[in-house]
Amino acid sequence: MTTTPDTRTGLETLSTDECWRLLGEHEVGRLAVSINHHPDIFPVNYRVHDETILVHTAAGLKLAAATLGPAVAFEVDVINEERHTGWSVVVKGPAVEVTALDELLDVEDTGGVDTWADSEKTRYFRVTPTEVTGRRVPTS
Repeated sequence: MTTTPDTRTGLETLSTDECWRLLGEHEVGRLAVSINHHPDIFPVNYRVHDETILVHTAAGLKLAAATLGPAVAFEVDVINEERHTGWSVVVKGPAVEVTALDELLDVEDTGGVDTWADSEKTRYFRVTPTEVTGRRVPTS
């Protein structure tokens, strides 16, 4: 469900339910973290699981920056430049590595996260939202 476009921006604000629906339809997003007080963004494969964002990754900078910092931002959007339409959903919150055996088994039972990059990924982390927001450019 959407709302009337904002008179200042012309954008529709998406409901939380609509944000989760849109997130659930895709599998690639961008993870924003802070590394040594500098922002960085990584494309990641993800899955929505119990209203959290689950990311499959390898040990390294992305995992460390996500889980050692106080919070991350995660964004998924779809843009049609030709028609000047699209939407964007942003999830903000802390990221925690999934390490408990029961949680790892639960993740695997849901099908895990398909990864596009041809590299070994053996770690998962979960972003638990403190804020979920979305906006859409309405179609004319």
